[in-house]
Amino acid sequence: MDQGLTRHERIRRRPEFLKVQQRGTRTRGRHLTLFTLPNGLKQNRLGIIATRKLGGATRRNRAKRLMRELFRHEKGPAGAAGFDIVALLRPGFPDIAFSTLEADFQGVLHRYVDPRR
Repeated sequence: MDQGLTRHERIRRRPEFLKVQQRGTRTRGRHLTLFTLPNGLKQNRLGIIATRKLGGATRRNRAKRLMRELFRHEKGPAGAAGFDIVALLRPGFPDIAFSTLEADFQGVLHRYVDPRR
């Protein structure tokens, strides 16, 4: 699977997640909440929080796969590079149609760039 996220495109350590959650900008969507923080790198990085409220391990893994695919399609705020994005997925996320999730994700990202929306 050569379309996966590289290790440089992922947030992997707990202190990195906490930094983005505490210092970043929180933007809520209908099916997810994004925490976004500039990272000073050339690429955007994604971290996913899939709590047990989503369901069992199978449902959480499906939700994470969907979120990674959304990130692949839209790599970050308005095509800009250098952001850490932590996605907090809401219950029901894996049951929503992909096109609806994609619209929600793009809307949340664009609201981060242009808060007046």
